[in-house]
Parts: sequence; structure tokens; C-alpha cells
Amino acid sequence: MNWQDLASAAITLFLIMDPLGNVPVFNSVLANCDAARRTRIIVRELVLALLILLGFLFAGNAILTFLGLTQSSLSIAGGILLFIISLRMIFPGRNSHGDLGEDEEPFLVPLAIPMVAGPSTIAILLLLSSSQPDRMLEWSLALFLAWLVTALLLVASPWLLRFLGTKGSRALERLMGMILVILATQMLLNGIRDFVVSL
Repeated sequence: MNWQDLASAAITLFLIMDPLGNVPVFNSVLANCDAARRTRIIVRELVLALLILLGFLFAGNAILTFLGLTQSSLSIAGGILLFIISLRMIFPGRNSHGDLGEDEEPFLVPLAIPMVAGPSTIAILLLLSSSQPDRMLEWSLALFLAWLVTALLLVASPWLLRFLGTKGSRALERLMGMILVILATQMLLNGIRDFVVSL
């Protein structure tokens, strides 16, 4: 098991899941829920997100074969998608997540999908599973580690928001966005290189 690659994959997935950026969203969506109910909802949504991500990780090769996608196209698309996500983290706009009534609670959307199990996270998992399918144990562990840290931060989000404050959470999110820009650029360059070599 290559621990350096595992750590790199876990950090990348963690950055893409963007728990610090999602803290204000989770608190806004669950503003009308009491503390115990809020924790139950967050845990349920996180478990659903993990199951969805594991499904894409293990079905990656089948999905790519069925759709007729190549490794280079997935790298280029993933790089572009990551770049857009990272720009939104660095230059956040006003997002509308919909208001829930007092007795309503989110189910699957928007907290599990797309806040945790978003298209960029799915694209990275497809890329990992298709490029090195013999290392599924490592990728599964990397996904679980990234998900676990994300889960801990989101469950502790009310205290985290009080501790960091709005400005602190924005600053950390922008720092994560800068790191993602670099990762996205590298992924895009790798995809272009693979495409040129395949010609």
C-alpha cells in the first residue's frame, strides 16, 4: 500500500468536499431544527453521501465503459470542473439553497448531493477507479478518511462556526480553493498530455 498516494488522494477528496465551505450552508438549511434533530439529519445525509460515493468508486470502470469515455477526457473534464469549483471557493457568490419550513427537513438534496457527494468528487473517484483499478482498497480508504474528517467538521459545525467566525471560515475556504486551483491545473495538464500521447 502506497501511503503517500493514499494521503494525496484523501487530501484531494477532502478539499473537494469542502466541509469548511459547507458549514454555513448546513447551518442555514438546518436553522429551524433543534440540536439533536440537526445532528441526526447531518449523520443521515453524510452516510447517504458516502454510500453514493462508494457506488461511483466501485462502478467507475463499468460507467466509463458503458459511456465510451477515455481516461484523458475524464482527466480534462475533472480538471475543468475542479477549476470552476475552486474559483467559486476563492470568489464566493450568493448561493440559493432554498428555504425549508419548520417541519420539513432535507433528504438527499441538497446536503448529501451536491454539497458532499458533488460532481467534482464523483469525477475524481471515477478517475481513480479507472486509472488504477487494482488499488481499490487504497482509494476506498482515502475516501473514507476524507469523508470521516468532513463528517466530524460538519457535525461540529455550530461550534466550529462560533469558533472561526464568518471571516475565519471564508479565509480557510479561500485557502483550500487556492490549493484546488493547483490540483485542477495539474489534472488538466495530465489529461492533455495523455490525449496528445494517444494521438
